[in-house]
Amino acid sequence: MPAPDRVHLDHAATTALRPGALAAFAEAAALPGNPAALHASARRAKLRLEQDRERIATALGADPVEVVLTSGGTEADNLAVQGLYRARRAQDPARTRIVLTGVEHHAVLDTVAWLAAHEGAEAVVVPVDAASRVDLTAWEAALAQAPERTALAALMWANNEVGTVQPVAEAARAAAAHGVPLHTDAVQAVGAVPVDFAASGAGTLALSGHKLGAPVGVGALLVRRDLTLEPVLHGGGQERRLRSGTVSVALAAALAAALVEAVADQPAEARRLGRLRDEVIAAVDAAPGMDLTGPRDVDPATGAPLPAGTRRLPGNVHVTVPGVSADALLFRCDTAGLDTSSGSACTAGVAAPSHVLEAMGLAERARSTQRFTLGRTTTAADVARLVQALPGLAAPARRRRHP
Repeated sequence: MPAPDRVHLDHAATTALRPGALAAFAEAAALPGNPAALHASARRAKLRLEQDRERIATALGADPVEVVLTSGGTEADNLAVQGLYRARRAQDPARTRIVLTGVEHHAVLDTVAWLAAHEGAEAVVVPVDAASRVDLTAWEAALAQAPERTALAALMWANNEVGTVQPVAEAARAAAAHGVPLHTDAVQAVGAVPVDFAASGAGTLALSGHKLGAPVGVGALLVRRDLTLEPVLHGGGQERRLRSGTVSVALAAALAAALVEAVADQPAEARRLGRLRDEVIAAVDAAPGMDLTGPRDVDPATGAPLPAGTRRLPGNVHVTVPGVSADALLFRCDTAGLDTSSGSACTAGVAAPSHVLEAMGLAERARSTQRFTLGRTTTAADVARLVQALPGLAAPARRRRHP
């Protein structure tokens, strides 16, 4: 938890541990035995593990056998992308194309880049619009161009920087029509918007526990039963022979507890956070020199309001302040007692422009960003603190424009 005088507005990076997850971890950690062994203690641990696997599956519209436990979202993304690519190439060496967007998380982008450099992959990057939403016409065209040579497609469910919720089901249907499996990074989406694995049509789906209130170090990859993946880790053959290594029963229990609670709370939390988010967006709109990036939860044709989470994550506000560096904005927020971010926490400390904004056609603003993400512990008072601080963040840009 943040210090009493600080406000945590970086829930996209991580969120507070849920008491229920901590209690489940402690209870399961007391069980002796390796769940892969055969004696009575091991069988009790195995029973607890499989009960929690079933809870995870039920919460996400999956079958328990489709739940592969991992150390988090990055490992899940790597297993999906590398595993699908190698398995599909083993079936047909001509399958080297990977269709994706330029706004994917680095766990996907960098994995594809590695496969391109070392294993002959060809990245086919589909454009997104100014709100970071994939161009479905271009997506369909990229798949139709050479489906027989396409190993997989990847489209994140919701963007970790600007909060855009992508049309994953439509993209998955287009991919399936060409016989191509789709991987979706749903790390930011699970618990924030409705996520149903079976209904989505995705072949694989990644999630991370610490975004939901579980401890750091646990996540999952959902893998459709009819898909074959080449393992990245080799050894004991745990987790459907896709992810070798002793499974932590305690971490699985914590993930299940946090996930079940987050999914049950999701509809009400989306409404609550959406209202708070819109207060911040209204203040952003009123602040000279500051612009909202990403979509709004309104119908693009009519301007009519949409339920929170339809087009933008309920707790995401991302802004640019032209002429002010992201580091300066972060420092000003930090001085004001606000824990915020200039982008993905996975690239923290790296002075690089936002690849998401560059893909959105906003390269000139890619070094002038700040992300405010609300979550379960966010209060109206927290939002009031942020709203009060916003004019000060934009003040340097205002002075530059009116010397």
